[in-house]
Amino acid sequence: MATLTTQEVTRLGVAQTYAACAGGGDKFTPGANTFLQVKNASGGALTVTVAVAKVPLPDATSAVAAVSIPATTGDKMFGPFPAEFFAAAADGLAAITYSGVTSLTIAVLRLAQP
Repeated sequence: MATLTTQEVTRLGVAQTYAACAGGGDKFTPGANTFLQVKNASGGALTVTVAVAKVPLPDATSAVAAVSIPATTGDKMFGPFPAEFFAAAADGLAAITYSGVTSLTIAVLRLAQP
C-alpha cells in the first residue's frame, strides 16, 4: 500500500504521471478539489473503490465511491473527494481498493485555485 502523491493542475495544465496500483490498495490526501484519474490497459473491466470514512448524517448510511474502469483503453477521471467525508480519522488519508491491479495505473490530481 502506497500513499500516492497529489499533482497540481493549473491553468497551464499538468503532465501527470501515473503510479501502478498496489494489490493491497493505496491511499491519498483527499480534498474538495481532488480527483482520481485511472487507466486500465488490462483485458477486463476493473473497479476502483474509495472508502467513505464519515457518514454525512447521523443514523444514515453511505455507499462507497465505486467506479468501473472499462477494459483495454479505459480511462476515467472521477471525484472530488472532500476530506470531511473521505479522510480516515487515524491518518487523514482516503483509502482506495481495486478489484484487480494488472495493467491498472492511477494519478491523484488537485485543481489549483486561481
